[in-house]
Amino acid sequence: MSAISLSEQIVVDAAAAAPMLAQVEAWAALNTGSRNLDGLRDMAAVLANAFSALPGDIALIDPAPVDTVAPDGQVLPLSHGQHLHMTVRSQAPVQILLTGHMDTVFAATDGFQALKWLEPGVLNGPGVADMKGGLAIMLAALKALEHSPISQSIGYEVVINSDEEVGSASSSALIARAARGKIAALTYEPALPDGTLAGARAGSGNFSIVVLGRSAHAGRNPEDGRNAVVAAADIALRLKAASGVRPNGQGFSCNPAKIDGGGPNNVVPDHAVLRVNFRPRTPADEIAASILLDQVIADVAALHDVLIHRHGGFGRPPKPMDEKTEGLFGLVKRCGEDLGIAIGWRDTGGVCDGNNIAACGVPVVDTMGARGGSIHSPDEFLMTDSLPERARLSALTMMRIAKHALR
Repeated sequence: MSAISLSEQIVVDAAAAAPMLAQVEAWAALNTGSRNLDGLRDMAAVLANAFSALPGDIALIDPAPVDTVAPDGQVLPLSHGQHLHMTVRSQAPVQILLTGHMDTVFAATDGFQALKWLEPGVLNGPGVADMKGGLAIMLAALKALEHSPISQSIGYEVVINSDEEVGSASSSALIARAARGKIAALTYEPALPDGTLAGARAGSGNFSIVVLGRSAHAGRNPEDGRNAVVAAADIALRLKAASGVRPNGQGFSCNPAKIDGGGPNNVVPDHAVLRVNFRPRTPADEIAASILLDQVIADVAALHDVLIHRHGGFGRPPKPMDEKTEGLFGLVKRCGEDLGIAIGWRDTGGVCDGNNIAACGVPVVDTMGARGGSIHSPDEFLMTDSLPERARLSALTMMRIAKHALR
């Protein structure tokens, strides 16, 4: 085990001493569902105030324009909250990116709003692990880093977006800009309860496929109609049948999730919208899934004599474990060993902003947040002893990156 220097020990101890639990309790009490624009506005202001303790420039950035496909097939604008962006020491020789999200999957109308202790050290509540605990860890580590003698040699950008849980469509360009020129990135999604990190990730693509048919009386002249719901169902069945992950782990899964459309039982439906998600394992699999989708749309359009429009795309590219990423994971693992924390990782089909950062050519460890589990459910929990533990890990990792440990 490598010894931690005295200067490193001072910084990691300062990180661990931050009032993270109180912050998590206060922040989780604010509902920040991805579509709760009022709650996200309040949370953005709270975070801007908290992160203003750091040097540098901080701003709330308006979301990029995003469209959505309504159940009737109309393409409409979709509003999002502002994103927090901070830049510290942009001229420092070493530059890193830190990202997190302020939104949760729990809407303002969701019944899951309150915090409660499941047992000593295990806190249940909306967003406590995913990822208000991670935001508190990020802030604690950065504030401690500022007291390190090596702090002047490292600069960083922070992006905390308001739309990660719905795909980061209004913030992906901001994240890509912030990733430029960075030697590494840390993202504060939660680790598993045992501390395991996410390694390689599949990609993700969400599509709305609009089918335009022709209405007719279901009894008198159904042959004159063109059933959009049947055509949409045909697309769903063909995509599902042609998808799959091979024994070598490559390929892509497909989840036809919903069909909007139709009307009275005596009318041939003239419109439908199929919602479908793809999870490609590699960049080549993403291309193959896109080709398949185009081919199926063309075949079904010809067979059913309907018009079909494809909307959406692959918002999360696959994130492989390349050599640079393995190097960053190795550094985090060594920092963990020096702190007495076992660090392991495994591949996952889940996606996050780490996918987008990796696509920019920047190595990223995207589960630097708290240990917790049952995320995206009313059983979500945070293991509170992981707050100081992971703050130490982040602070030491950043100090080691500042010393050019990745070069």
